[in-house]
Formats: sequence, structure tokens, C-alpha cells
Amino acid sequence: QVQLVESGGGLVPAGGSLRLSCAASGRTFSRSHMAWFRQAPGKEREFVAAARWIAGSTFYAYYADSVKGRFTISRDNAKNTVYLQMNSLKSEDTAVYYCAAGDRSSDYKVSLSYDYWGQGTQVTVSS
Repeated sequence: QVQLVESGGGLVPAGGSLRLSCAASGRTFSRSHMAWFRQAPGKEREFVAAARWIAGSTFYAYYADSVKGRFTISRDNAKNTVYLQMNSLKSEDTAVYYCAAGDRSSDYKVSLSYDYWGQGTQVTVSS
């Protein structure tokens, strides 16, 4: 059974940092696309960042404009884990953050492109 388990969320003041982790089990994702999405109360789930597998151990990182320059996605294939380092956090970053994984070469910004999802971790940024 494939599972993605997020951790690292919490309450942080504006300007602070958090690092989210997503540990996968049940299969290897070393040649899969992995991403982070988030959903704020009353809003639709939105793309945050993706690490798209290209070939071998090469991945390309993509970011939503709203987080570019502040967030960094990274992967540790040996641990089957993807991370999201979040710096200079703002109140508008408050949301439940979800890890996603998939193998289809479709639009990385679209949630339907991913087959596996974690349960989410809450990030709250106080202003």
C-alpha cells in the first residue's frame, strides 16, 4: 500500500521558516514527479512547487509565482522523501499543505496529474 506522510507543519510568526517533509512508502518514487499543493480555508487547492523527474537523477524544480524565491523543493531518493523549505513566511501562506506524487507527464500544476496524496499538514503563519 502506497502512503505519503507529511510532517513539519506548525505555527510560525510572519518572517519565520518551516521545513515540511513527505515520506513515501510502498513503492519507490525516485523516477516519479513529486509536488506540494496547499489549500487555505474557503479556497481551492493550489499548486506550490514540483520536482519533476527528467532522467537519471536529474529533476527540475517549478514554483508558483507566489512562493518563488522563498520556498525550495528538494528530494532525497535514498530516503524516498521530498522536502519543502519555506522561508520568509507570510500570513497568506497559511494553509494545509499536501504532498503529491505521480508518473504521468501532464501539467505539473494540476492536481489531477498526481495519483498519490498525503493527508496534509497544517501551516499557520501569525501576523
